[in-house]
Amino acid sequence: MESDGEDEAAATPGAATPAPAAGRLKGCPELSVDGDMREMAKTAAWSVSSCKPGNGVSSLRDDSLDTYWQSDGAQPHLVNIQFQKKVQLQLVVLYVDFKLDESYTPSKISIRAGDGFHNLKEIKTVDLLKPVGWVHISLSGTDPRETFIHTFMLQIAVLANHLNGRDTHVRQIKIYGPRPNHVPHQPFHFTSRECIMYSTVR
Repeated sequence: MESDGEDEAAATPGAATPAPAAGRLKGCPELSVDGDMREMAKTAAWSVSSCKPGNGVSSLRDDSLDTYWQSDGAQPHLVNIQFQKKVQLQLVVLYVDFKLDESYTPSKISIRAGDGFHNLKEIKTVDLLKPVGWVHISLSGTDPRETFIHTFMLQIAVLANHLNGRDTHVRQIKIYGPRPNHVPHQPFHFTSRECIMYSTVR
């Protein structure tokens, strides 16, 4: 996990570096996702509330960490992901980089879901602490049985930036949901032909 230079400089010899406040995410250098999840938003319709010319919504999905979406308007800055049918979603992953983007880096993000713009509801709010890397935001609820949400639309809202910045930079966004089971009504995910053959009662 990345740590910023200011924290290291402030630490005294022999003293433990203070942990970030609870609920404040710092990012991971590697994109790590469970094998039972798949990327869901490849066929979705993506739009943003505003953008600078050349830094539009396509920069969020080009698999390059060198490009970025840059907003160009008043906060909150919005990314809208609309699906053709209701989908199950578990995880939102964003790549942000405070070391490169400084005041353009989001510090507070809201995740909203609904059938469309008319009934979006906030389901998660997270604070980011000088993040460098992939930020994983789980969409599961407080109930352990609520492992995903079922929705037509997801909206990612940047509510604030570091250093009171106005516009924002986000370099990549990935949306993940559960992989479908190969066997209908089967709670487990079998991969080998032998397991699939003997997984149902005849």
